[in-house]
Amino acid sequence: MPHTEHQTMRRVLRREIAGTIGLLTDEHDFTAMRRYRTFTFDDHTTYLRQVEDLLRSLAARGGHTTVALFDPQEYAQFCADNGLEPDAPASRTRFTAELAATGPTVPYEGQPLAELVPDLLEEAVRQSTWRYATAVLAHLGDCASCGEDIGHAAFSRASRLLARVLDTASPGHLHLVCSVSAAPQTLVAVLSADRDPDGTTRLDETEALEFTTVLALGIATHCAGGLVMRTTAPDATDRVHGWRLRRERLEPLTAAEVFDAYCTDIESGDLVAPESGVDYCAPPDLGDGPHPTDHTH
Repeated sequence: MPHTEHQTMRRVLRREIAGTIGLLTDEHDFTAMRRYRTFTFDDHTTYLRQVEDLLRSLAARGGHTTVALFDPQEYAQFCADNGLEPDAPASRTRFTAELAATGPTVPYEGQPLAELVPDLLEEAVRQSTWRYATAVLAHLGDCASCGEDIGHAAFSRASRLLARVLDTASPGHLHLVCSVSAAPQTLVAVLSADRDPDGTTRLDETEALEFTTVLALGIATHCAGGLVMRTTAPDATDRVHGWRLRRERLEPLTAAEVFDAYCTDIESGDLVAPESGVDYCAPPDLGDGPHPTDHTH
């Protein structure tokens, strides 16, 4: 009887364990891992099918699993930094555990891998964008004329601008996109928020931090950029308006300019068909005059 009770307790405890699976999302990364003798998969398609079966099995037993993006180059560097043998399952497990805490992850909630993988890659791009923008701001140094930290001042300015944009928004669901043409590629940040009729705005703090950081990068480096916001409310036409980022200010776009910005693909520059039933309009006045602590660096 005691042995049976111990087995039962172990099964109960097993359901309390949250797990992480490191996923090789593409054929190139999969091929890179095949150089390790202990990595025994030979076919990427079969590998993905086995991962999906495992995820379903874990979910059926009541377990919670997150999927992390496994990068072979980062893994090799991790092993070198920590004195680990890369051709060992224990090393891969340790790296995956590190990813669970610091890397891009997506929770498995029964969705097929065909849906999970794009979400995971999007999360990886989002984290990479924020880290790059943060690093650039941190290394800009002090203003030669006033001695103020340029990155810190730009972040403060971006915070104020975002607050004004949200404060002047109409009630409804808000979808904001900020794009900054920083080398070597355009940086894009997205923020979703809900604004109640009483003026309360609810948003994800992490998204807001990342959004503000990208906007701050555009301010600090004087890169071309802009901000577009779409407002969706019950029984109302969706409204889209935006601003052009010019140095430390958001200058309102005309309705025609908003139409052009919203109907142009950010990556390729190709035209995108406009949606029917959407009102492309000029934005509300932000009431944002020069601020005494703002500087042109």
